[in-house]
Amino acid sequence: MPRKTYTTDLTDAEWKLIEPLLPAERRRGAPRTVDLREIVGAVLYITKNGCTWRDLPGDLPHHKTVYAYFRAWSTDGTLEGIYRTLHRRWRQRKGHGACPSAGILDSQSAWTTEAGGKRGFDGGKFVTGRKRHLLARAGAKEVLAEAGLAAPPSTCGRA
Repeated sequence: MPRKTYTTDLTDAEWKLIEPLLPAERRRGAPRTVDLREIVGAVLYITKNGCTWRDLPGDLPHHKTVYAYFRAWSTDGTLEGIYRTLHRRWRQRKGHGACPSAGILDSQSAWTTEAGGKRGFDGGKFVTGRKRHLLARAGAKEVLAEAGLAAPPSTCGRA
């Protein structure tokens, strides 16, 4: 029975870009039995559809295998390398430099209760809670976010 096609399946041109960025097969141990193109397609399926690992369709590789590759690639920086390479190419196609030269930084103080965990005090806005920081690269698809105390207690004059 032929495998069903999914919207997350890679074209030959897309696969040609990604394949060299994936780790080579190890010389020791059992030979690889799964097709890495299928693994990447399964990871993209999870990302697009927001389903759990166990809900992968049966004609894709087993969810434990896909998760093991995803975990290894997340840990060793493979996914970050793929993202950076594709993002660089996207920027160049749009006529921008490979690396962004500007960004936008913003912060927001949010009220929280003691039940929500640790909180601080933002003296500028008189807010007790947490502060969120967002960094967006100008004209890019990437946003970095971090949340923390509005101000650590030591900076508020408390011990």
